[in-house]
Amino acid sequence: MSKDGEIWHTDPVTLRDVLLDWARVESSLDGCPELEKVWVLLLLGREQEAVAAGRLLLAGAGDRFRPLLVLAQAYQRQYRWHKVAKLHEEALRLAGTPTREAHVRHQIGRRLFEEGRYRDAAAEFEWASDLYQSGGRDRLAEASRQAMTRAREITDQS
Repeated sequence: MSKDGEIWHTDPVTLRDVLLDWARVESSLDGCPELEKVWVLLLLGREQEAVAAGRLLLAGAGDRFRPLLVLAQAYQRQYRWHKVAKLHEEALRLAGTPTREAHVRHQIGRRLFEEGRYRDAAAEFEWASDLYQSGGRDRLAEASRQAMTRAREITDQS
């Protein structure tokens, strides 16, 4: 476990979620809400189960926004870029608020980053940061700015 009790964090170099406390995350699996369960399965490296749970969750969802994004994360772990992009497109259409749009833009940035499209990723992270900032979500704006900076660093090294 990390010194400050975190169970996971986003690696600032790869922009991937990294598990810090396996036992604590695994023990939380049984009691967590279905939406969170998909993400926890991904942290545990159980991508197939995450996709199955995400698809089931999306099929029964009244509000599809968050289920779309967690299913997109599950497909992203499988490098199924086309499926991820389609889910992100639908989530953008459903966003409805600048903060929700910012969340989607940040996720798109992460996908583009993983695809090696660093310049495009930086643009999405910048857009997300601006949207978060305008909504007073300073911590999230800063996370998007840091991701943008990382994407630009890689672009500059190329």
